[in-house]
Amino acid sequence: MAQDAKPRRLYQVWRGSNRFFCQGRLIFGPDVASLLLSTLLIAGPAIAFCTRAHSKIEDHPYALPAMIGGLILAVLDLFFLFITSARDPGIVPRNSKPPESDEACDVTTPSMEWVNGRTPHMKLPRTKDVIVNGHAVKVKYCDTCLLFRPPRASHCSICNNCVQRFDHHCPWVGQCIGIRNYRFFFMFVSTSTVLCIYVFAFSWIDLLQLKRAKKSIWKAMSNDYLSDFLIIYCFIAVWFVGGLTVFHSYLICTNQTTYENFRYRYDKKENPYNRGVMGNLREVFFSKIPPSMNNFRAFVVVEEQDDVGVVTPNFGEGIMSSKEKLDIEMGMKLAEDVGITLPEILRDLEYDDSDDDSKNKEEDGGCVDSMFPAEQDMKKPTETTIDGNQVTCSGQSLAVQQKASESAYSSSALEDDNIATEKKDDTNVSNQSAAP
Repeated sequence: MAQDAKPRRLYQVWRGSNRFFCQGRLIFGPDVASLLLSTLLIAGPAIAFCTRAHSKIEDHPYALPAMIGGLILAVLDLFFLFITSARDPGIVPRNSKPPESDEACDVTTPSMEWVNGRTPHMKLPRTKDVIVNGHAVKVKYCDTCLLFRPPRASHCSICNNCVQRFDHHCPWVGQCIGIRNYRFFFMFVSTSTVLCIYVFAFSWIDLLQLKRAKKSIWKAMSNDYLSDFLIIYCFIAVWFVGGLTVFHSYLICTNQTTYENFRYRYDKKENPYNRGVMGNLREVFFSKIPPSMNNFRAFVVVEEQDDVGVVTPNFGEGIMSSKEKLDIEMGMKLAEDVGITLPEILRDLEYDDSDDDSKNKEEDGGCVDSMFPAEQDMKKPTETTIDGNQVTCSGQSLAVQQKASESAYSSSALEDDNIATEKKDDTNVSNQSAAP
């Protein structure tokens, strides 16, 4: 067992796929690069709009208020984007070993499975019921985090963490959306919608003002390409962010998550989390955000053991150490040493073909694979005894014994032919001598 002499901070040994900055003070998802793209898509048109408005301050009295309003909306939008992406969404800490279950029993049922290769004698139920507001809710066991997930929690395959009140993983934000950042995510998409409508409206006002001088809307559009671009850009973007705003407004009023809504969990049964429209709005916007369950800057002592494997997502398979992995080529020997029985599919395998191939290799003088115990046969002395037609061989393989028996049979047959020929010659000689 080897231990690190110097304790390390939790974010330095974090097993998830998150990326940390500022010495663990900021936590992002693995796709944090998408945050830069989202920032560019927001800041670029906003800066262009404010620059356009600033150039018309002397000509139009509404240009200055429009510029200030656009600047405030853009700053708020970027702030909500950053705070959504850079905070802990509600990650559930992992366990170093499976929990002790009161439901563990010796009877195997379809709902019981092996939970970990390091504890082959302990079984846990794959799901169990938890009472929430008088309703029974099933919670699942997470093979990666080695825990029963809290209600409404789910494991994000991108960040490789279990997240409380998991909504979805947003690629534009580059972070999971959970209980601790859902409020800011909704403010981000709603502010983006307002900003798009704001820039779209004032860009049209600029074109209408220019139309009075050019006497035609087409001439005005041909002389103001920046306003044309902002109108088209905001028209396309508002369908995306506006659709998200409407969809999440519905989810908030019904107290659902995107994950729950897509799985149609509450179509045929009552939602145990629904508190009414006002109660749901109060829970999302006016309730206290729970503190993070992880102190990423805390010092931890990491013990590295050779026998313990690294915890990785296995999607239904137990976590096995390096000593517990079955080597199929070694057969039953390694399995017996480790204490694991081979599956039935491996027990029923027939090796007749492989044995025949090895025999042919021995007869042809070829090399035998190292996984066959040929060394023991080479070390033993070879003794062959021929007693009549019976051949006895010791210290040889079956193929050599057969070859020896065939040689003995052929040599005995040769002797019989010689004896018969000699008898025939003697008879001929005797006949010739007896003739007058």
